[in-house]
Amino acid sequence: MDILIIIRIEDPRIRKYAEQLGCHLTNIGHHIRFGPENLHEGGDKLFDPAHPPDLVVVVGGDGTILLTAQHMPIQIPLIGVNWGEVGFLADLEPDEAFAFFDQMKVPIQTEQRMRISLAIDGRYTGDALNEALIVTDRPAKMLKFLIHINGVIAERFRADGLLISTPTGSTAYAMSAGGPIVDPRVEGFLMVPIAPFMLSNRPHLIDSSRTVRVTLEAEKPAKLVIDGQIICHIGEMSTIDITRSQHPALFVDAGENFFEKINRKLRHL
Repeated sequence: MDILIIIRIEDPRIRKYAEQLGCHLTNIGHHIRFGPENLHEGGDKLFDPAHPPDLVVVVGGDGTILLTAQHMPIQIPLIGVNWGEVGFLADLEPDEAFAFFDQMKVPIQTEQRMRISLAIDGRYTGDALNEALIVTDRPAKMLKFLIHINGVIAERFRADGLLISTPTGSTAYAMSAGGPIVDPRVEGFLMVPIAPFMLSNRPHLIDSSRTVRVTLEAEKPAKLVIDGQIICHIGEMSTIDITRSQHPALFVDAGENFFEKINRKLRHL
């Protein structure tokens, strides 16, 4: 197999670990290449889409995994080795990775993870694996939101912001904001108001086959943040259209039940 190893955090321990892992993978018959350590300096593409690797291994935290997915020209199987604080997106701990790759079978078993595609005023902006966040540019200022579902007004509310999450992202910011943990096999948009003015404004889980449009009804500058990486400024009465991406992320199935993994990760918080 052709395996691309990604590290982003400039930490000598991570570099040394990744080099040891690369040597091990080479010794068991794989071809190894390393990606840029700073993805911001590595351009938009991690690899030539005409000659993609068979597998991407990310050594780092959830932020590195999200950035890697953003920089893939096409989505290929990915697995994370956790070197962050919790690592909800990483299926392997550093001391588990060597044994896992020794036993890994080809073809690789993968699980599709839905991503959401976002467009501001009809212009495609990007895809999110975890979430898209709409917040004001100025702290402590509320925004007014109008939500259309299938062309029908579903809700109008004021809040500090609005989080639009995938099921994968339900264990990230959405969970901290009071949203539910959603099985990643459920394909839907989780919409969580951030500090809403009315307590009756609760999170909504909307089937991804529906059309969802968010209109910003506010005379305040705001921004759309995708996976904590892409930042776009939006103005008054801008519309954000949310659809299911045609290009889901592909996570390697490491054999652990999703709910067992979440319980294990939460015990470390």
